[in-house]
Amino acid sequence: MKHFRRLSTPYLIWCLLFILVPFVLIFLYAFTTTGNPVRTLHFTLSNFAKINDPAYIKVFVKSLGLGALTTAICLVLGYPLAYIISRQEEARQNALIMAVTVPTWINMLLRTYAWMNLLSDNGIINGFLKFLGIDPVTMMYTSFSVIIGMICNFMPFMVISIHTSLEKMDYSLIEAAMDLGATPAQTFTKVILRLSMPGVLNGVVIVFLMAISSFMIPKLLGGGQYMLIGNLIEQQFISVGDWNFGSAVSLILAVIILLLMRLMKKMDVQREDG
Repeated sequence: MKHFRRLSTPYLIWCLLFILVPFVLIFLYAFTTTGNPVRTLHFTLSNFAKINDPAYIKVFVKSLGLGALTTAICLVLGYPLAYIISRQEEARQNALIMAVTVPTWINMLLRTYAWMNLLSDNGIINGFLKFLGIDPVTMMYTSFSVIIGMICNFMPFMVISIHTSLEKMDYSLIEAAMDLGATPAQTFTKVILRLSMPGVLNGVVIVFLMAISSFMIPKLLGGGQYMLIGNLIEQQFISVGDWNFGSAVSLILAVIILLLMRLMKKMDVQREDG
């Protein structure tokens, strides 16, 4: 037991310095007025009242909408890919999963700049369209470019989460369902989808939370025209200097994350009980 405590001490110190202390500071700034929250300690809810501004409500609605759309596309495209990978032999599975995760080894900023080069008016895609005699298409600084960037960056998290559940699935259950007369559609909905639901829920929550809190992708691919929650927080801390309001928005985002995680856990428990 003493040996375990010694091993866990560095981890506990790390959590204290880089998780608990920053969260306490965000909490203090969110509930205090402009100035040093430790000295003033003048608690107020005025920072949260600012969020009732229609402009900020629009940011939240747009963030949730783009996050939901990105998550849905990642799920529709990622599930078949994860299923195909899970049906391969082990050596090929490892190679395919490696191919899925390799893009995440590259810095997200570099990947986003690569998409800027592809989608710009004078980029590779429009250059190819000109070669075919097709008029160029404006793709940059639109919802399309933002969603494409998010899908590219967050798809691996969806695929890996679903593949983890599918890999553990007993495929003899699929054969049994088909032997009992189930159609392919019934086999998928009643057996495969239900057994892979933990991975689906994990992937959905991870991608959705990353999408609504992203600030780099909307800033670069959206040209500053698409402000999401992450951009709003960055703006308040870096440009405006209103750390109190920025902390309030951060706290609301943290509450959204906790509620979604709680909902995911509840759905998983209900699935197991059912």
